[in-house]
Amino acid sequence: MTEPNDTVPESHTAPESNTTTGPEGTDAPLHRRGIKSYVIRAGRMTQAQNRGLEDIWPRFGLTIADGRQDLDALFGRKAPRVVEIGFGMGNSLIEQAETHPDTDFIGIEVHAPGVGKLLDEVDKRGLTNLRVYREDALAVLEQCLPEGSLTTLQLFFPDPWPKKKHHKRRIVQPAFVELIRTRLMPGGTFHMATDWEAYAEWMAEVMEAAPGYANTASAETAPYVPRPAFRPLTKFEARGEKLGHGVWDLIYRREG
Repeated sequence: MTEPNDTVPESHTAPESNTTTGPEGTDAPLHRRGIKSYVIRAGRMTQAQNRGLEDIWPRFGLTIADGRQDLDALFGRKAPRVVEIGFGMGNSLIEQAETHPDTDFIGIEVHAPGVGKLLDEVDKRGLTNLRVYREDALAVLEQCLPEGSLTTLQLFFPDPWPKKKHHKRRIVQPAFVELIRTRLMPGGTFHMATDWEAYAEWMAEVMEAAPGYANTASAETAPYVPRPAFRPLTKFEARGEKLGHGVWDLIYRREG
């Protein structure tokens, strides 16, 4: 389940590879250039969203053309750094940035209304610890974010692409998680959440096979962890819990 106008498919175009395949039972090559895990959906822009994109973007927006970032210079300080891929309308990311002023956040999203809404809220709340890319996430990871620079990378409720023929479009693939590992600092974490059990199982299978990661779950709950307090509970998720819908969190730590 994906909440309308709150969480949309993540920003990602997969890098080329013709040798690796997905979890057992799939034969699609992973990360072939041109296969995208998101669809840009048309949507009406509100006045506030247009204000965010037009007036606030120059202060908080980033582009691939800016090149490799010096994150200390970008934020004007040394601090923990969190990147969220596919923040949708940005409610969760805004809440985190406001609740944790000593942490710097970078959001990546291709959905224009979501980017506009986030930027409008950043300005209205006077936040200074959040920057935004309206770009393909893999291009940002590859070209803009330094190796070993991130405390956490968040991927919340990505498109599950439930049909088998579309599994190649899922963002969680071996090459993707290896790229993330290189951007995390030693001890940094990759935090995923999904409300599709089959995708949770896919995520766990990919991560358990990935070198350089350790699952942070306890033996009692592995491979999943209870929802951490620092991940905001969305209204959509709360409604789902009342109806008995499950949500699965997975947190893996970079080793070495």
